[in-house]
Amino acid sequence: MRILVTGGAGFIGSEFVRATLRDSPGTRVTVLDKLTYSGNLENLDPVAGHPGLRFVQGDTADPLVADEVVAGQDVIVHFAAETHVDRSIVSATGFVLSNVLGTQTLLEAALRHGVGRFVHVSTDEVYGSISEGSWTEETPLAPNVPYAASKAGSDLLALAFHRTLGLDVVITRCTNNYGHYQFPEKVIPLFVTNLLEGRRVPLYGDGGNRRDWLHVSDHCRAIRMVLDRGRAGEVYHIGGGSELSNLELTARLLEACGAGWDQVEHVPDRPGHDLRYSLDISKIERELGYAPSVDFETGLAATVAWYRDNRSWWEPLKHRELAVAAH
Repeated sequence: MRILVTGGAGFIGSEFVRATLRDSPGTRVTVLDKLTYSGNLENLDPVAGHPGLRFVQGDTADPLVADEVVAGQDVIVHFAAETHVDRSIVSATGFVLSNVLGTQTLLEAALRHGVGRFVHVSTDEVYGSISEGSWTEETPLAPNVPYAASKAGSDLLALAFHRTLGLDVVITRCTNNYGHYQFPEKVIPLFVTNLLEGRRVPLYGDGGNRRDWLHVSDHCRAIRMVLDRGRAGEVYHIGGGSELSNLELTARLLEACGAGWDQVEHVPDRPGHDLRYSLDISKIERELGYAPSVDFETGLAATVAWYRDNRSWWEPLKHRELAVAAH
């Protein structure tokens, strides 16, 4: 099988690439990544030199690049996206260009070149916020922040290409991911790396916002199930079964890093901060046999240990971002 993985040098995409090359002998993987601030070729170091891996640096929104990399592929797994909510609030332009235009460009290339399946990786944030219960795959989309709106737009485009043009599209929507190689702007690696450096961590508002946590390896295993056996035109939810408030998460991170509450700085809540996300994952459990296998305690301990042991990976990234912010 020939697989194009967009965003394959990012956090989740690189995990999918490493797992695919490890578990599927004979598979040929082409990674397309723009290598923006969160794309990092070091994420692919464990498979560097693998005969089945090809890397192309380029933009999914560039039709010439899309044509070149899509030609000859059997399937596409589309991770490439701008994902940081705070950055989207400051400026939404890059999110629309990458998440909407980039997805449209790839969909058109997939249609032209007869790609067999297009897996579009999305997020629970497209639904907005839910105070109780859980969303099903039939819940209407109601995004609240520019990032989520751009992902909702790309989801609708993907489904339209299936319904109107017959492209074999499947969409996944996941809860909050965590694990190794995650860029240190997201809450778990941000808090862990700050605490390892003896710095304070910023907790939004009263810390009451609730999220379900999904280990990146479980997420990628579920994506592979959807790629292999999901039904065309369907949406599948992927969750981790570990719902925590940000306050509860902070307590666990402080304990894991041997720090106290004096290291926490309460900061004003961000605009449009969704209170709670929750996905009903019964569809993927029933149809494909998915269940999360990494319990949160084990996964969090392994994640903290990874950041403690791999300072040479995250310190340059973090200090580069701090230098940019200072100017």
